[in-house]
Amino acid sequence: MLNNRTILITGGTGSFGKCFTKYVLTHYNPKKIIIYSRDEFKQFIMQNEFKELNKKNQLRFFIGDVRDKERLRRALEGVDYVIHAAALKQVPSCEYNPGEAIKTNINGAQNVIDAALDCGSVKKVVALSTDKAVNPVNLYGGTKLVSDKLFIAANAYAGSKDINFSIVRYGNVAGSRGSVIPFFHTIIKNGGSELPITDYRMTRFWISLTQGVELVIKALEEARGGETFISKIPSFKITDLAQAMLPGCTMPEVGIREGEKLHEIMVTVEDSMTTYEYDNHFIVYPQMVWSESRRPQPTGKKVPEGFSYSSGNNAEWLDVEQIRELLKTVDLEK
Repeated sequence: MLNNRTILITGGTGSFGKCFTKYVLTHYNPKKIIIYSRDEFKQFIMQNEFKELNKKNQLRFFIGDVRDKERLRRALEGVDYVIHAAALKQVPSCEYNPGEAIKTNINGAQNVIDAALDCGSVKKVVALSTDKAVNPVNLYGGTKLVSDKLFIAANAYAGSKDINFSIVRYGNVAGSRGSVIPFFHTIIKNGGSELPITDYRMTRFWISLTQGVELVIKALEEARGGETFISKIPSFKITDLAQAMLPGCTMPEVGIREGEKLHEIMVTVEDSMTTYEYDNHFIVYPQMVWSESRRPQPTGKKVPEGFSYSSGNNAEWLDVEQIRELLKTVDLEK
C-alpha cells in the first residue's frame, strides 16, 4: 500500500516519526517520506542517522510549523498520505503555556485538515491521539480531545473528494521521554535504592513504538473516515514495574501528581455504543454518517453495553518477569 507513495509526517523528527520512517523504508518502497518539523538541528541529526536507509534518496526534510497553514499547503503538494504526530505533549508545559498548546494542538490540527482538503492529492490522514484525550483532566488532554473531534468532523467536509481522516489512540510508549521507565532508570543508574510510586494502585498499558507504527499502517489500510483505532495491549502495575527494574527496592508512595490518572483509559462507557472488537484491536466508529459512501462497515464484534477499556480493567496483564523481559527491548540510553 505504501509502495511508490509520498507520505508526510508532521513532527517527524520525534520518536514516532523516526520509528515510522525506519519501518516504512525497511518494509516498503515509498516514493518519498517528507519529514515536516520546525527544528533544523533535529532534522540534521535525523538525516545523519538515516544515511544507510536513505540510499535511494527517498527522505525529504521540510522546515515548517503546523501553525503555518501556507507552509503546510506547500509541503502537501503531491502527498498521498499524512501522519499527524506534531503536538506539544508535556503536561506541565501545557498547563503553564495554555495559549501555546492551543495554537499547536488545536489550531495546528485544523491547519493540517484544511491543507489536506485543499491540496487535492491527499487520500488519507491519520492523526495520533492519546489516552489523555479520554475524559481529560489536564489541558494537554483537553487540546487533544478537541483535535480528535476536528479530525473526525473533517470527513464531513470531504464532499466528493477521495480523502478520509481517522485517528490512532494509544498511551505512553514504553521508554518514551518523560515517562516512568526512563525516570526509574535514571534513579537506578545514579545508585538509588528506592523507586517512588505516586499511587500503589496505578496501572499503565505496555505498547512499543513498533506496535504504534503498525496500528497507524492498519488505519491507513482500513479507514473509511472517522474511526478511532485502539490496540489490544497488556497492562502492568507500576509497583511490578519497579520490582522488575530494581528487585527488592523500597517503594515509597509519594502521592499522585497534578493532571495524572490512576489508569489509562482508551474506550469509555459512552464510546462503547459504537465500538467493535477485532482480533488485535478495537475500533470506535463515528456516531455521525456523512454520506452513504462513507458509512462505516464494521466486521468485528460489537462490544457489550457498558463496556470500557482501561489499563485497570484489562483482561491481559504482565507479571514482574514478563516486564523484565520486555525491558530488554527498550532503549534507555537514547
